[in-house]
Amino acid sequence: MTDLIIHGATLADLATGESVPGSSVRVAGDRIVEVAPGRRLTGTAPAFDAGGRTLLPGFIDAHVHATVSTLDLPVMMRRPTTRRAIEAAGILSGMLRRGFTTVRDAGGLDRGIAEALDTGVIPGPRVFRSGRVISQTGGHGDLAPEDDESPSCACNLRTTWFAQVADGADAVRRAVREELKNGAHQIKVMASGGVSSPADSVDMVQYTSDELRAAVGEARSRGTYVLAHAFVPDAIVQAVTAGVRSIEHGNLLDAKAAQVMAEHDAFLVPTLVVFEQLAEIGRRWNYPSRSLEKLERVQAEGARAVRLAVDAGVRLGFGTDLLGESHPAQSREFLLRGRVQSPLDVLRSATVVNAELLDRTGELGVVAPGACADLLLVDGDPLADLSVLVNGGVEFVMQGGEVVHSPS
Repeated sequence: MTDLIIHGATLADLATGESVPGSSVRVAGDRIVEVAPGRRLTGTAPAFDAGGRTLLPGFIDAHVHATVSTLDLPVMMRRPTTRRAIEAAGILSGMLRRGFTTVRDAGGLDRGIAEALDTGVIPGPRVFRSGRVISQTGGHGDLAPEDDESPSCACNLRTTWFAQVADGADAVRRAVREELKNGAHQIKVMASGGVSSPADSVDMVQYTSDELRAAVGEARSRGTYVLAHAFVPDAIVQAVTAGVRSIEHGNLLDAKAAQVMAEHDAFLVPTLVVFEQLAEIGRRWNYPSRSLEKLERVQAEGARAVRLAVDAGVRLGFGTDLLGESHPAQSREFLLRGRVQSPLDVLRSATVVNAELLDRTGELGVVAPGACADLLLVDGDPLADLSVLVNGGVEFVMQGGEVVHSPS
């Protein structure tokens, strides 16, 4: 980390929605120490001329699966640990290059990869990891095939690299404790059926209120929170009334459930791009045929759910949930969200709102003194046209005061 002055930038003020040309920012170590809207800073530190490019805070993706490296899920579940880690390194590096300086991994990324990122062994975003997801038997995190006739046991907890399959409040409590002990920043539960899971329907409500409250209680005892995969209204309402902080996907949300979310101050993290990509390339990459059958209904309702949440006053985060060969499409989420929200609101979701979700307000997602020096320079004006964020529009990436990508 070195001191640096960036000048000649057009500052995108995400509080007001205004663009301020001729702006400067001073970085010292891993922090922003001074911001000068509309004027040039001087000093002894090296300077970088932004050339009029738009200056933004680093993006935050609140729903990634960096260790899921192929859409062929049966193959993925058998993939060795070392190969998963090697492939995850490439996936994480790509996220950082696209301007996502922070991500929340929603299941699968282990402690070793997180340590490699933290110590600089591999390049990638700052990661808030959920460890293994918590799922009931036959739930969205139980990816064992339906015809698996392995002998059952009397235990209430079964562990894979991706999930803790736990049944009953005590087993859920134990599973959450194990993940938090192992360094998870937050806990992910599967509260409804899903597209990728082999043994459930998308409208299945999963876990009981008691089981969800057990997870929430354990998370709160460690000063953290629970996020929940949920599509259908009954599952969403049960989760947020149990204390879940953020609902992931929420495609089949209705107005009543949206109102309950708003009343409980819960976040919604839509992930529209994953359904687009599964529809476009899933069959080519051996995504399970039954999952493709479940996809159509969920994909069709995503934009409507975003509108319902906005109308109810629910805070909207930004996530992608991409799997395997679809990871490079990460920035397309901006375009899909831009069909139902203004560019300013989409950019806020990917910065200040997600920072609030992660409990890092003022530290992430802002260009302000004291914040982490996560900065982007973009060729074009994303406040007018979100498409400039796709296909190489992010030309400069700084993370924690380190320039990780700049124009040649």
